Amino acid sequence: MAHSTPSRSGASRPGGDRTSLYQEITDKVIAELEAGRVPWVQPWAAAKAPLDMPHNAASRHRYSGINIVILWDAVITHGFTTNAFLTFRQALGLGGNVKKGEHGTTVVYAHRFTPDQERRRAEAEGRKADSIPFLKRFTVFSTDQCEGLPADVALPPTPIPEGLIQPEAEALIAATKADFRIGGDQAFYAPGLDYVQVPRPDAYFDPINWHRTAWHELGHWSGHRSRLDRDQTGAFGSLNYGKEELIAEMAGAFVCASLGITPTVRHADYLGSWLAIIREDNRAIVRAASAASKAADFLLAFRGERDASADDDADTAIERRAA
Repeated sequence: MAHSTPSRSGASRPGGDRTSLYQEITDKVIAELEAGRVPWVQPWAAAKAPLDMPHNAASRHRYSGINIVILWDAVITHGFTTNAFLTFRQALGLGGNVKKGEHGTTVVYAHRFTPDQERRRAEAEGRKADSIPFLKRFTVFSTDQCEGLPADVALPPTPIPEGLIQPEAEALIAATKADFRIGGDQAFYAPGLDYVQVPRPDAYFDPINWHRTAWHELGHWSGHRSRLDRDQTGAFGSLNYGKEELIAEMAGAFVCASLGITPTVRHADYLGSWLAIIREDNRAIVRAASAASKAADFLLAFRGERDASADDDADTAIERRAA
């Protein structure tokens, strides 16, 4: 997933590569899935970095949406020891620099563009102008690729003590005040009645996977019309159903990572449906990652932490200033 570039600059121009950037990201995700790897569930047991969400080492803001997937892949692929990243200029601003010869990782942020002609027409017609959504490229570097940084900038996060992961997850579930039921032999979210049900943890061959299931279903719960209001009307097997499943799967992975929980990867049975969705629309994975990031942030906000990356626009403003 990681795309290396020697560029030191920030965003690219909103020109003709808008569509190609979506396709580039989509092609990389497809390649990972075809190889049997799920890019939003990283093999942290083999990683040098502790389990954590990717974040900007200068601002401490977390990256969101598809950038989580891109930067996790960079951590695994390049063997970085932290999930902390900086722009070229941020490294300089902290008194350090990017090491000579290092290549950055391309991340993206969402932006909207309103042509002058459309703006004038809308003003004349007394309506809101239509804008065109597109992605911009941005280059960041792992703190491992930098030198001369203050000692506290590149420190890895303090790992969650052993034995506290499950209690924290239980406390967060309780804090959501969701109608969360444990029992039976099936895991599901019932949108009409607005409740989640998952089997007992001891019903799982590997109990740690209970957490993945719980946060997957609570990912669905977050999309209720009274919360994030996602389209959950798709019938089983439909395209809309598949899209919502992909969002919930990624949201569950993001929450588990934030809590320091490392479940095993989903079985290959799921890969076919994910590939079908992503192949049909080269913007599907970007949209799903963005929606999943919002769902994860929504759930994690119940533990009282300040949500530092509620949406892609927050990252956009931060990175634009840094550039």
